[in-house]
Amino acid sequence: YIDFEAKETRNKTSFPLSNVHQHQIDHMKAVDQQGGICFMIIKFAPLEEVYLLPSKQLFIFWDEQWKGGRKSIPYAFIKKEGYYIPFHFQARVDYAAALDKLISELEEN
Repeated sequence: YIDFEAKETRNKTSFPLSNVHQHQIDHMKAVDQQGGICFMIIKFAPLEEVYLLPSKQLFIFWDEQWKGGRKSIPYAFIKKEGYYIPFHFQARVDYAAALDKLISELEEN
């Protein structure tokens, strides 16, 4: 099972967690717990860059914000831990190639 959320930010340096709702996280965690593949596609509009961020990476920041942690995910973290999705003319956001990389890494672990 594959499930994802797609979000956009006008911020250049981080992705605000306020763009995500608790029910979306609850659903993503349920998918993850059942062995599904879950992720978030994040577009940094000013940079014209899109990344696939695995749900487990998202959960780190989501859970820590309630313990006094950051209320956003740094762009540098997303760039390092996520998968860049290049723009294409026909499929503007072709996430399939990034998804293939994620699946390969999951199979290795």
